[in-house]
Amino acid sequence: MTLPLSRRAALHWLGAAATASAFVPARLALAAPSPSQDPLGPRLVVVMLRGALDGLAAVPALGDVGWSALRGDADAATANVAPVPAALRLDSTFGLHPSLAHLHRWYGSNELLVVHATASPYRERSHFDAQQLLESGGDKPFALSTGWLGRALQATAKPAIALAAAMPLALRGADGASTWTPERRKGNDQDLMARVGQMYRDDAQLAAALGQAMGQQDMSMGADVGAGFAGLAKQAGSFLADPKGPRVAWLEAGGWDTHTNQASRLTRLLTGLDDGLGALREGLGAHWAHTTVLVMTEFGRSAAYNGTGGTDHGTGGVAFLAGGNVAGGKVLADWPGLAKGQLLDGRDLKPTIDLRSVIGPVLQRQFALTVAQLQAVILPGSSKPSINLWRT
Repeated sequence: MTLPLSRRAALHWLGAAATASAFVPARLALAAPSPSQDPLGPRLVVVMLRGALDGLAAVPALGDVGWSALRGDADAATANVAPVPAALRLDSTFGLHPSLAHLHRWYGSNELLVVHATASPYRERSHFDAQQLLESGGDKPFALSTGWLGRALQATAKPAIALAAAMPLALRGADGASTWTPERRKGNDQDLMARVGQMYRDDAQLAAALGQAMGQQDMSMGADVGAGFAGLAKQAGSFLADPKGPRVAWLEAGGWDTHTNQASRLTRLLTGLDDGLGALREGLGAHWAHTTVLVMTEFGRSAAYNGTGGTDHGTGGVAFLAGGNVAGGKVLADWPGLAKGQLLDGRDLKPTIDLRSVIGPVLQRQFALTVAQLQAVILPGSSKPSINLWRT
């Protein structure tokens, strides 16, 4: 005899089945139904680089008089650092790592803004605490348990998708946030789904949630996800370009904790990041014109090399803002200098731009938030947004 499933048991079963590789070609968390999206509305992609990107390697300050004392050829040789090809010129002070060819072209076409000497309010050097603070949007670690992006999504009833195995803290607090990752095996039991849909047809909430998940599955069918970050980035662009898709996506990449052998590791990592951002633009197609891409990391690294060809946990770092309407072609920096007396604690690039002053305007543009909403709920304790990041 077949026993009927209780509704609670059925919901737990569906959640488990939804992640099984024989069930759907992608893992999609059930999210609340979303309102229809404006096909021409703005898109937002946030890219989190976990491990702390060395901003002085990604965007070297070659024109600073203190540069050669910190990272000149003689100092690199002493620290056993492999030579890096000449940087791509940005202006009289800054260059760009040669692996960032796409970003350099975007800078030349005024579609990339570099934000240097930036950091969250955090001033210690713990990855765990720094990432929690950066994603939560508070002014100290663990003051908030939800994320700034999640709170913005919830306040405006908008959906988002994180291309990650687990929901990142930054999106927590949003009913409309989902996760997606490619499965190794594909397969879809249509008969099973029909039975589940029939079982839920008399429950409006469960039927709506199942419909949302299946709609996202349909959107992901035929997904072409290549290896690593580039494949996920291209798929993120395709999701955002879909008329029925979300307008906000989250991507992340790890491996940036370069304590040893930094030069060769960063060449590989930055090439992967650059290729991924290029693939994201390809996936977005014409929607690149009204997309904002924010690339950020939890903190910078020490200004000088250590003895193993790497750098240690630091403070000030770099962020990138890219997109078709970004007021790019410049480096946004209140540059503190690299002389010994100008470094924070005598070892780190001193942060002079609060990263939240960049996040705030990005959220205002994407969600049409008021200053009061931003300062009281989304980024509590932050200053009033005053930086113009887009072309008129």
